[in-house]
Amino acid sequence: MREDTHSEDRWTDADWRQGATRALAVCPRQGLRLARDHNLADLGWLTKAAYAYTDDRVWEPLTLPADTAGAPDTPANALAELLTAITRHQHEHQQRTVERLTEVLDSGLLSAEVIEPSLYYRAKAYEDLDQGAAARAGMRQVADADGRLAPKARRGLANLARLAGDFPTALAAVPTLGWKGRHHRALGDIRWSQADTAAAGAAFEAGRAEAEQHGAPGERAMMQVRLALAVSFADPDRADDELALAHQLLGGLDQRSSTLLAKVVALIKDAGTSGVTNGAQGVNAEIEAAGLPSLHRFVELVLAFHHAVRGEDQGLAATIDRLRALTATGDFAYFTDIAHYMAGLPLPEPSTTRWTKSEADVRSAWHGLVRVRQEHLLAGN
Repeated sequence: MREDTHSEDRWTDADWRQGATRALAVCPRQGLRLARDHNLADLGWLTKAAYAYTDDRVWEPLTLPADTAGAPDTPANALAELLTAITRHQHEHQQRTVERLTEVLDSGLLSAEVIEPSLYYRAKAYEDLDQGAAARAGMRQVADADGRLAPKARRGLANLARLAGDFPTALAAVPTLGWKGRHHRALGDIRWSQADTAAAGAAFEAGRAEAEQHGAPGERAMMQVRLALAVSFADPDRADDELALAHQLLGGLDQRSSTLLAKVVALIKDAGTSGVTNGAQGVNAEIEAAGLPSLHRFVELVLAFHHAVRGEDQGLAATIDRLRALTATGDFAYFTDIAHYMAGLPLPEPSTTRWTKSEADVRSAWHGLVRVRQEHLLAGN
C-alpha cells in the first residue's frame, strides 16, 4: 500500500506520518508492562516511544496497569507514572498533575532523558494554575538544558512574557522558535491580543498548514481553534465555518483546553445577542471542573466585548471588576486594558502593558471591532 500513488483513497505522506505516530502509542502500553513485569533497567527504546507519544499532543488513550498508583519504586514504574500524569492531565485538575509529576521527580528514579518532559509538563500545569513564577522557573530550566524540549520551553517563555504584558519580548523570540517552537502559534497569539485579527488569522493558517506538512493532527486542531478565535471578533459568519472545521479536527483527539477554548469562541461570535451571559456561566463551570483557571479570563473578555457591543455599562463595570481580580498576579492584566479599550473608557491608571504598537492604535483597533459588531447586528444579522 505504501507504494500506491494513484488510487483515489491512497494515503498521503502526512497520513503515513500520523499513522506511524499513533502506532507508536502501542509501544508505551506494551513496553511498560514488559518493563514492569521483568524489572527491566534499560528503558532507552521505551523512552523514545514515550517521546513519540507526547510529541503532537494527540493523547491516544494509554491504559496502564492499575498498580501504577502510589510512589514509584522502579525506573519502569517512574516512567509509567510520568506518562500517566501527562496523559491524565487532560482529565484531571492541573493541581493533581503537578502533584503527580513532583512525586515522580522526587523519586530520583527517572533517567536524565525523561526528567526533561517531567519538568516541562509540570511547568505547563503551573501555567494553567496561574502560578507564573513556578511556570517560568520550570520553562527556563528546560530551555537552559538545551535538550529535546528546549524549543517548546522557549516558546513557553515567550508565551509567559506575553501573558505578563511584555509583547516586544514575546515578539522578539518568534524568529528563534521555528516549527519545533510553534512559531506561527506564538505570533498569532501576539497579533490577536492587539486586535490585529487579519495578521493573527494569517499566522494561524500558516501554522495549520505547517502542522499538516509535518503530519501533526494535534497542532493542526489547535491552530484551527485559534484561527476561529481570531476571526470570531471581526467576522462571526466566517467564524461559524472555522469553528465547524475546528470541531471536526478535534474529533478523535483528547485536547480539553482546545475544546473549552472552542466553546469560548462560540460565545465571541454570538456576542451582542441574547443568551451569551448564560452561556458564559456554563463554560465557566466547565473550566472550573477542568482545573484550567486561566481560561476564566477569556470568558470575562468575551463578556466585556458583549456588554460593550450592547452598551451595558453596569454589566461592563462588573466584568472589569472580575477581570481585575482574575489578573491580580499580573498575568493577563492586559485583558483589563482591552476591556476598557473595547468600550472607549479611559484606564483608571497607567498600564504596565508593553504593546508592539502604540497604545492608541491598540485602543482604536479593539473599539473598532465593537463598532463592526454593532453594525453587523444592526444590519439584521
